[in-house]
Amino acid sequence: MQKELTKNIKILYVEDDEIARENGVEYLENYFDEVYEASDALSALKIYDKHKPHIVITDIQMPKLNGLEFVKRIRQKDKETQVIILSAFSTKEYLFEAIELQLVKYLTKPICEHELDKALEICVDTLRNSNSNIIKLDENTTFDTFNQVLLMNKEIVKIRKKEQDLLYLLCKNLNRFVTYEEIENYVWQDSVMSKDALKTVIKNLKNKIPKDLIINLSGTGYKIEPR
Repeated sequence: MQKELTKNIKILYVEDDEIARENGVEYLENYFDEVYEASDALSALKIYDKHKPHIVITDIQMPKLNGLEFVKRIRQKDKETQVIILSAFSTKEYLFEAIELQLVKYLTKPICEHELDKALEICVDTLRNSNSNIIKLDENTTFDTFNQVLLMNKEIVKIRKKEQDLLYLLCKNLNRFVTYEEIENYVWQDSVMSKDALKTVIKNLKNKIPKDLIINLSGTGYKIEPR
C-alpha cells in the first residue's frame, strides 16, 4: 500500500494487550501519518470524538466495554467510519453482530499481515473513491467531506470546528432534515447543546456559504438543499 494514498487518513487502533498494541501501532505507522491508540473502548470513544478517525481497528474482548459495543456507539453517530474487528474467536454470534455493524473485515487472531493489508486497502479505497466525497453546494461552492475543506470560488473558506462538524453532518444527509438530537450528539458530543449555541453556529455558517442553503423546520432540525 503506497503511503501517498493514505495521506490525511486518520486511524485508531484499540487493543488492551500492551505488546500487541505497540506492535500494531508500529506497523500502522509505516502507512499512516496519524495513528491513535487506546487500551480500552471507553478511552477509544474519547479519542474518536476528539479526532474522528477515518479507520478504526478494534479488538472485541476488552475490559469495561467490548469492541462490538464500542462500534455500536460509533455507528449511532457515524455510518462512514471504516471498521476492522480483531478477535480470538469466530463464533456465529459475533459474526452476525459484525455484519449488522457494517464492518469492512472480521479478522481472527493471530492476525495475518497479508489479510490486514487487504482490509486496510479496502478501507482506503472506499474513503478515497467515495462518490459523495465532494459535495457541490452550488456552482461555485463545494465541501470536501473527507478533508473537511470548504471551497468558494476556488478559495478555501475558514470555518470553526463546530461549523465544520455541522456542515459535514448536513452534507452527509443531503435533502433530509437532521434532527436537533443528531446535531447535539455529533457536534456537541458529550456536552449539552443550548438553543442559543446552535443558533450562533448556524448563523456563522450561513454567513460563510451561499444564502438560503440551510433550511430549518421548526421543532425538527436543519437540512441543506444544494442548488
